[in-house]
Amino acid sequence: MSRTGTPVHSLTVLYDADCPLCVHLRHWLLRQRQLVPLDFVPAASQEARRRFPGLDHAATLREITVIGDRGQIYTSTSAWIVCLWALAEHRPKAAWLATPAGQPFARVTVLAAAKWREAIKAGGPACEDGRCEAPGAPG
Repeated sequence: MSRTGTPVHSLTVLYDADCPLCVHLRHWLLRQRQLVPLDFVPAASQEARRRFPGLDHAATLREITVIGDRGQIYTSTSAWIVCLWALAEHRPKAAWLATPAGQPFARVTVLAAAKWREAIKAGGPACEDGRCEAPGAPG
């Protein structure tokens, strides 16, 4: 996945620990078989600041950021694709999403997730018992 030619042996995913969708996706990723180990660190936490002092930590709260073990930085759509690429069952889908044909689908998914996060932060539906509803979903 790394475009620099540097192999990726592990990935650190910075996620918004106060976002129900982000926490749900973190749990989903943890349940998947990983070809590349994923380490999860709350975005803008003391641990994130210690590990990655040069990052814009406010930005990591706005969009998913993934850091490779050799300093590769993936954000937004690329971050989601590299997370899927790390998973055994989803690597072929990640490879397709990284192509010009697949990138629009990946981008729409990331935009939909961002809109859902905004609705939650504005007081929209919350996750209860590990189940999240989309904004405007029938109750």
